[in-house]
Amino acid sequence: MNELTTYLDEHETAIVETFREQVVASEHDQFKGFIHLNGQAMYRMVVGYFREQITHEDIKQLAFKVANERNQADINIGDFVYNVCLGRSLILELLQKGSFEPSILVPAIVKINECFDVFLVHAVSKYTELKNNDLAEKKLFIERSHKDRLTILGQMASSFVHEFRNPLTSIIGFSKLLKEDHPNLPYVDIIVNELHQLNYRVSQFLLVSKKGVITRKSEVFNIQQLFEEILAFLYPNIVDVNADIQCWIDPECELTGYRDEIKQVFINIISNALDALYRKSGQKVVGIRVSQVNGITQISISNNGIPIPPDLLSVIFEPFFTTKELGTGIGLYVCKEIIERHAGTITCESSEKNTTFTMQFQPAMGRMHEKKALD
Repeated sequence: MNELTTYLDEHETAIVETFREQVVASEHDQFKGFIHLNGQAMYRMVVGYFREQITHEDIKQLAFKVANERNQADINIGDFVYNVCLGRSLILELLQKGSFEPSILVPAIVKINECFDVFLVHAVSKYTELKNNDLAEKKLFIERSHKDRLTILGQMASSFVHEFRNPLTSIIGFSKLLKEDHPNLPYVDIIVNELHQLNYRVSQFLLVSKKGVITRKSEVFNIQQLFEEILAFLYPNIVDVNADIQCWIDPECELTGYRDEIKQVFINIISNALDALYRKSGQKVVGIRVSQVNGITQISISNNGIPIPPDLLSVIFEPFFTTKELGTGIGLYVCKEIIERHAGTITCESSEKNTTFTMQFQPAMGRMHEKKALD
């Protein structure tokens, strides 16, 4: 091998220069003026590998150094691999031009390929690791920034809404007095209903900010009775949309939890269903199903209105995401928060035929099975 390594030493300058001329480098690569030096280091590493002066550990260290540079340069990994393969090809072409016997040339080619393969494996692996770490750090930074912004926005919104609720409560109270004093006065019912709708929206903001949470006890409540109250509350909206409400509710199903919070969830989902039906022609249907299977209470609310695009289904529960022109983007986020606080889950499926929100509550949330055990 002495003859072969001497031959390589003699042609180092020419090969490195050819490599410098043919190398692929991005204009934005801060290390582009030094890439040929890495090629030179690789060339000398091959020579040292022939002389058994270079080990796999030495190759690994050089690979890590180059991978760090390539990561800092933020270049396409394909360009890097191309340049390594270019260096390999130049060395192999050089050896084929020499007058070496096959007994020397073939083992030399095997050794060169081995050297470059070890280098590439370590370099690409390290480069990938560094890229993944960078992405993880960026993702963490974005998540923290997003949470900080949500916190600030939530504090600002909750402060405003909290102050807004005081005069709203007074207006609701005086509206009720006005209705009692003048029961035949037109439009009072509409005003009272709209004020309750506004108060409901205020409650959403307060729940998001946690300022609306007060000390209270959970209770056992009947789901059918709850839906009867909700449909009476939303009656003006139902009439306005001209929707057909179809219910299949097990009259014995009960839940344990904060009744007002669960009520808010159902109001929000049914309101969204009515919004989806508003521009639909033909029959407009909102379906409500409540059942209990194997102790698990399942509640689904569906509508045959405008479907939710598939690419949006995964983000509809994100805070401040909305497709409505005047939407706040907190409705479904609040629903998810409330249901998870009640040890439940909520999912959504949407097609041209139906959009269905399905909520499930574990046996601990239901009391129907306890009643049956007592019968």
